[in-house]
Amino acid sequence: MSTIFPKGQHCGNENFIGNAYINYLTKNDDVYDAKFYDVYFEAGARNNWHIHNGNGQILLCTQGMGFYQEWGQPARRLVKGDVVEIMPGVKHWHGAASDSDFTHIGINTQISKGSYTWLEPVSDEEYKIATKN
Repeated sequence: MSTIFPKGQHCGNENFIGNAYINYLTKNDDVYDAKFYDVYFEAGARNNWHIHNGNGQILLCTQGMGFYQEWGQPARRLVKGDVVEIMPGVKHWHGAASDSDFTHIGINTQISKGSYTWLEPVSDEEYKIATKN
């Protein structure tokens, strides 16, 4: 699948299952107080559960099919044009469907108010249950 931005650097597998790539679109600075980046997930790839501490995150879905899930809630299917607003302190994960690559632009808001905390991986069983719809 073609993407809007170049694929970027491999995210590594410490906080991701499968192959995901990140392309930082802006540098951190005091003017915007935000970080903009493009993430490309190969089919089945996802990030670990994580929390944005003191700041939020916005996902702008640009291609493929993916999922977003908040702790204790059913997963939400994502497609091109979907927007996800994630409030500070919400435990969540996002990634590609098992049969589709997925790309989103991520925006971390108010980065001066906090960073994020990586948590446990989304197990294969959790992923299978979350993405069965």
